[in-house]
Amino acid sequence: MSISKAGGKRASGRRRAAPAIEIKASGHNLPATVSRPALLEGSSDRRFRQLVYDLLTIASRMTLVREHLAHGMGISAPQFSLLLAVGQFQAERGVGVTAVARVLHVSSAFVATETGKLAQAGLLTKRANPKDRRGVLLSLTRAGRALIERRSDEIRSVNDAFFGALTRNTFAALSATMADLVHSSTRATVQLNRMEPGLWREAAE
Repeated sequence: MSISKAGGKRASGRRRAAPAIEIKASGHNLPATVSRPALLEGSSDRRFRQLVYDLLTIASRMTLVREHLAHGMGISAPQFSLLLAVGQFQAERGVGVTAVARVLHVSSAFVATETGKLAQAGLLTKRANPKDRRGVLLSLTRAGRALIERRSDEIRSVNDAFFGALTRNTFAALSATMADLVHSSTRATVQLNRMEPGLWREAAE
């Protein structure tokens, strides 16, 4: 039979979607990576492993987004987070270094160093705390606020897309869960530092 006769109908030009690939666990399973019953399904840690893979992917993509937004503002990614945190909490008098460090889960020394650079760039002001002369209060300058406002449409657009899968209820649940995970992950890093001192540094630094 010739090729022309075998193809009785013309190809539509559309490609058929590739069939979904389902990855099945091997019969030779590795030891479980967790032991807490709440994190296991029977004796399987398969769902837990997928959660870890998903969290790593999300973290990587959030880093890319932050780096992109920061680059457009001419600052580093950590400085981007610092500017937003100061603008969020400064109120009328400014916000303390320790308070910003607590929100971002970084050291006060790191906040002091990076906000010093932002102050030199004219984006932040640093002044002595009138209630505690040893403390410093941080505030956005007009230039710092204008820089954020110029990028606000893009920031909103990216965040709306990134977190678009969340409903009001799932957002509230996720927020509470993430706060709990920050707390428990701190215990894990303390444990790691006992085994290898100086190993851990906060990601935002």
